[in-house]
Amino acid sequence: METDVYDLVIRGGMLVDPERATVTPGNIGIRNGRIARIAPDELRGDRLIGAAGRIVCPGFIDSHAHIDGVQSGAELAALQGITTTVGGNCGGGPVDLAAFFGALEERGFPIHQAQFIGHSLSLRRRVGLDDPYLAATSQQIADMAELAEAAFRAGAGGLSLGLEYAPGSSFAEILSLSKMAARYGRPVAIHTRVLSKGDLDSLDEAFRIAEQSGAAVLVSHFVYQYGGGYMAKALAMVDRARQKGLPVAIDSGMYASFATHIGTPVFSEKAMAEFGWRPGDLLAATGPHRGRRLNAPLYHELRRHQPDTLIIWRGGDEREIALPLLRDYAMVSSDAGSSASGAAHEGHPQCAGNFPRFFRKLVREEGLLPLAQAVAKCTIVPARFLGLAHKGRLREGADADLVVFDSARIGDRAGFPGIGDPVAPPEGIDSVIVAGQTVVRDGRIIPGALPGKPLRAGM
Repeated sequence: METDVYDLVIRGGMLVDPERATVTPGNIGIRNGRIARIAPDELRGDRLIGAAGRIVCPGFIDSHAHIDGVQSGAELAALQGITTTVGGNCGGGPVDLAAFFGALEERGFPIHQAQFIGHSLSLRRRVGLDDPYLAATSQQIADMAELAEAAFRAGAGGLSLGLEYAPGSSFAEILSLSKMAARYGRPVAIHTRVLSKGDLDSLDEAFRIAEQSGAAVLVSHFVYQYGGGYMAKALAMVDRARQKGLPVAIDSGMYASFATHIGTPVFSEKAMAEFGWRPGDLLAATGPHRGRRLNAPLYHELRRHQPDTLIIWRGGDEREIALPLLRDYAMVSSDAGSSASGAAHEGHPQCAGNFPRFFRKLVREEGLLPLAQAVAKCTIVPARFLGLAHKGRLREGADADLVVFDSARIGDRAGFPGIGDPVAPPEGIDSVIVAGQTVVRDGRIIPGALPGKPLRAGM
């Protein structure tokens, strides 16, 4: 007879085990931030979450985001079921990760934060290389390597390259840093060097990095890089690379329209011409022009005077969104960031809607993925790739990072600026538990719940 009393019991849910691809009724007992018991019989707890008619699964791991320790971004992530976010992507993020992790641990965080060390926007600038069109000198490469090694020792989960943001980066400099990542057993996440429409050479470069460095490579936000008519060819290239034994995987999200800052090389006049984009294809997502389509004068004004304005390129083919996510080596990512200004109702809807949108569209409405497989793409697939041994799993001894949702209701409500509210919370997600503590109850953030920890790789 069960006599133990647990800190928290989740009672009566349908438990999705992504490792075994099973969906079974049961109860979960949580103690000291871990899953202590999974059983069909009733368990006793100091606190109780009733999950009758609900799905209970590991919390979602967002393999590519830009929250980087910002509370508002973490709260939006938690509301969509994310319990672990991976930052420092696209070559950005903080360089001094010892200080970053220490500050985060001291103040607490709604969810867990893993962090990569970024090359293209962070290490290059730290060594005085502000021009994205210049290659690093041998001394600058050595200086970047020293900083990167300090980051790996502090717990960086990998190296990130944002090659489209630093098109002048030499293969020598990125290979040097990638080899260091391999020595530490950490992956390399790559925002590929797409320089023109249909540029698939950028994908070959990612494969060369994997082959010559020995590091596992994660090609970032695949639908953003290779949508627009090139998805099938790009996926076939990844398939062939994997068949050759290269350790390559991809992450991808649920939108065809990407966002980045207007002042980056992504929206330079040269890039606009190469891709055939017009100012009217660009939507301001932050600042005083939020929700407005750009014209030529506004494009030039923002490039010169407000380069940090977040811009959404409104294009892409919605029919291509599902294709990368159907591959067994693909994991779901949001590319979510946090508003620098902290203003409400601005940004890209991926920050609030990506994961619920995945379950709504690909599982419930289109029936392209069975529930257990869909959960795996949000949990065990990224956990294994990132080396998170106790996350993404529904088993005794695993970390008690869990999400409870209604599979018949889960869905996104966020919309693009000027059309809808980009930070509208999703529906159908009832509870989110991080390290055994509830951070979302009845679809709302619990103020002051900060159980999340910095995830230092190798520690």
